[in-house]
Amino acid sequence: MGDTGNPPSLPGPVVVVTGPTAAGKSALSLGLARALGGEVINADSMQLYRGMDIGTAKLAPDERAGVVHHLLDIWDVTRTASVAEYQELARARVDELLAAGRTPLLVGGSGLYIQAVVDDMEFPGTDPRLRAELEAELAEVGPAALHARLAAQDPAAAAAILPSNGRRIVRALEVVRLKGSFTATLPERRPKYASVHIGIDRDTAELDRRIAERVDAMWRAGFVDEVRGLLGRGLAEGLTASRALGYRQIAEFLDGQYDEEEARRRTTTGTRRFVRRQRSWFGRDERISWLDAADDSLVDKALALIG
Repeated sequence: MGDTGNPPSLPGPVVVVTGPTAAGKSALSLGLARALGGEVINADSMQLYRGMDIGTAKLAPDERAGVVHHLLDIWDVTRTASVAEYQELARARVDELLAAGRTPLLVGGSGLYIQAVVDDMEFPGTDPRLRAELEAELAEVGPAALHARLAAQDPAAAAAILPSNGRRIVRALEVVRLKGSFTATLPERRPKYASVHIGIDRDTAELDRRIAERVDAMWRAGFVDEVRGLLGRGLAEGLTASRALGYRQIAEFLDGQYDEEEARRRTTTGTRRFVRRQRSWFGRDERISWLDAADDSLVDKALALIG
């Protein structure tokens, strides 16, 4: 491996493959894994859920080209996502692979999950009973009322969180109760591993077209039936999984809120909006070296960055 730009005392390197939804991260990761003798560690927050396959573009076992993948299908859809738990699980896999002389490839578009692994970050603990109480109150009175309470208890935290972001407001109130305050901004980066960050993206018009084609392909593959089955397994009660792109829209269609074509349209437009948020997040990370995902020599150029 070449120079990662990190202090030489750090373990690694960990190869990060990231970028917006539908850019082509999975295909690149397979090429790199085969060339490097590596294994993939999932960094897509929704691919952690069992049964959420079609709508998350999760590679089926026969699509993984013999490359070992870690941290897929580990949580039930009723489980609220925990970055702290993911951090512990992912770092354990990273350490195991490095000790075995294998290259860990951290692959996905969930920026916070990637940063939680490669940077020295600590997350406040949780209190399941308190969290359940706050979530029940959120369902009853809505996010605005809880945001007003947060503003009274921790004005700085409330100013950094949108009044409509119920999930984050609940987390902030929980942490304020447990620790006395909530920090709504991420700490300065302190690397835990030597890491090489490779980002791939495409021309916006091309990516928009790929998103529309992907959504159409998901529908043909049985996305509606997948969501219908997951609703029978408690999807609607899962505060994280139920909000996933496409899953929420199809659930609302099945609930009679609008027709199927509107669910498809909302999934496509919602994904495009999500891509803009991803680009904003990744644009703040100066460690990422960006490549054109449409380049025929993409794998070779990524390998050159790794060294």
